[in-house]
Amino acid sequence: MTDIEAGSRGARLWSNAVLPTLGVVITVAVWWLATVVFHIDPFYVPSPADVVDKFMEMPGFLLQESWITIQRVLIGFVIAVGGGLIIAVTLAASRTVERMAMPVLAAVNAIPKVALAPLLLVWLGFGDTPKIVMVVLVSFFPVIVSTMAGLTSTPSDLRELARSLKASWWQTFVKVRLKWALPQIFVGLKVATPLAIIGAVIGEVVNPDHGLGSVIAGSSASSDTTLAFVALVLLAVIGVVLFYLVAGLERLLVPWSKGV
Repeated sequence: MTDIEAGSRGARLWSNAVLPTLGVVITVAVWWLATVVFHIDPFYVPSPADVVDKFMEMPGFLLQESWITIQRVLIGFVIAVGGGLIIAVTLAASRTVERMAMPVLAAVNAIPKVALAPLLLVWLGFGDTPKIVMVVLVSFFPVIVSTMAGLTSTPSDLRELARSLKASWWQTFVKVRLKWALPQIFVGLKVATPLAIIGAVIGEVVNPDHGLGSVIAGSSASSDTTLAFVALVLLAVIGVVLFYLVAGLERLLVPWSKGV
């Protein structure tokens, strides 16, 4: 290994691992320091040590509830991505359909999802279904917008090149427009990832049976602020992991996205 390769690998390690870890450590340190310096009552804001102690009291229960939330998030996210891509491709293929459908999609997205949660219980009953539907409703719009932006921003010279090579519409779409749109699509996926978690929590708070949202609702009823913070920290960890999974998939499938 040359000195240049070693230096490049060290720079990547510093950028991809050390700096994010350092940011987390600083955030936790500031949180801890604030609780000590300002003598904040744990009833209002518990310290990181209080949160860890509370987690260690019931790790099995909290991990089980986390897994339930993760399942709902993943199922809803996959449905939102699949449906969002299909809708975006349809809208990008037809200007007429786009002009007809966009006002409806914008109106649906503008409806406060918290207001829809009780109606979903009436329409779909209790259980996982209304929570998964809530995940889909919250997270599908960024996928549609980002995919459409990518598909409609293909440079005209690339389309002219495909036309000069006598490529069919389908070949042009898959090999030119879709590839060009991939970086923009992944932007939408990374935006939709935390929204999917928010959607799952909304459904679980409104209908508290299982999941971290239910833990938050229960802890609020019992005034157990520390338990609520444990659930919030677990949700944050889930969000970070899912975000970096999507980012890793982007780096694998679209290695040129940084350059674009």
